Amino acid sequence: MSALPLTGRCLCGAVRFGVTTPPLSAGYCHCTRCQRRTGTAASAQARLPEGALRIVAGEEEIRTWQPEQGFAKQFCGRCGSALFSHDPERRHWAVRLGALDPGHGIRPTYRQRLESACDWEPIPDDGLDRFPGRAPAND
Repeated sequence: MSALPLTGRCLCGAVRFGVTTPPLSAGYCHCTRCQRRTGTAASAQARLPEGALRIVAGEEEIRTWQPEQGFAKQFCGRCGSALFSHDPERRHWAVRLGALDPGHGIRPTYRQRLESACDWEPIPDDGLDRFPGRAPAND
């Protein structure tokens, strides 16, 4: 991983943020909600401990969608970029790896929610840990 703090932003640059501590973990989520949110077969994200995420610009542009079940999803209200999700029970955040600036060096170590994986994109034989449901918390 690169030196801290890591930086990131949305597509239009209205929302900018920093990550001040190393992530707890990083992985791919293959759940149907992530597929629909991203338009891809999986979402790459890093779990962050509480207090590790700092919004440095554009906090007023962040919008939240709270599904009936699951974590709140946060995105830029101007460009729609998926940025974060929040797990209030475990008190950690997830940042979308694609929202971090290039060179962050975070590498996913697992794939979760394989029961929902798309049949149109086979899961690669990449040696990552695999979980049929949610990956165990490590916080």
